[in-house]
Amino acid sequence: MDIRVGQGYDVHALGEGLRLVLAGVEVEHTKGCIAHSDGDVAIHAICDALLGALALGDIGKLFPDTDVAYKGIDSKILLRKVCEEVYSRGYAISNIDCTIAMQRPKLRPHIDTMREVLAETMDITADRVSIKATTTERLGFEGREEGVSAYAVVLVCKE
Repeated sequence: MDIRVGQGYDVHALGEGLRLVLAGVEVEHTKGCIAHSDGDVAIHAICDALLGALALGDIGKLFPDTDVAYKGIDSKILLRKVCEEVYSRGYAISNIDCTIAMQRPKLRPHIDTMREVLAETMDITADRVSIKATTTERLGFEGREEGVSAYAVVLVCKE
């Protein structure tokens, strides 16, 4: 069995009055991500982790932010395309573990929905998707509410 691990990271600045989309779910907040796409840092980190596991580069290589085709795009579309790359090479997603770091809002009420949305998008079961949220105890850009970051680790297997 061929087993591979991938790691991903993404960060976006926050701006007043923008939509906040995390792990495919719109979260009520006064700020949202400043980005070329919808700015979903969780999905972007997961995409990078999946691409990294197969040594396919990163999300910017497949979906450059200089391409107007991706302006404002729903990141779930990008994740589906990345999963197609994974599945077309004979790999299955064993599990995904993603941590979102931001001071507020509290994300716990949204985590179960995030897991379901991601699982459906990737055509896997929700028990293979872990989403965690943390603050940075008011330290750093996340703690000052200037931005949000996400870290992801994935395991893919080929039989």
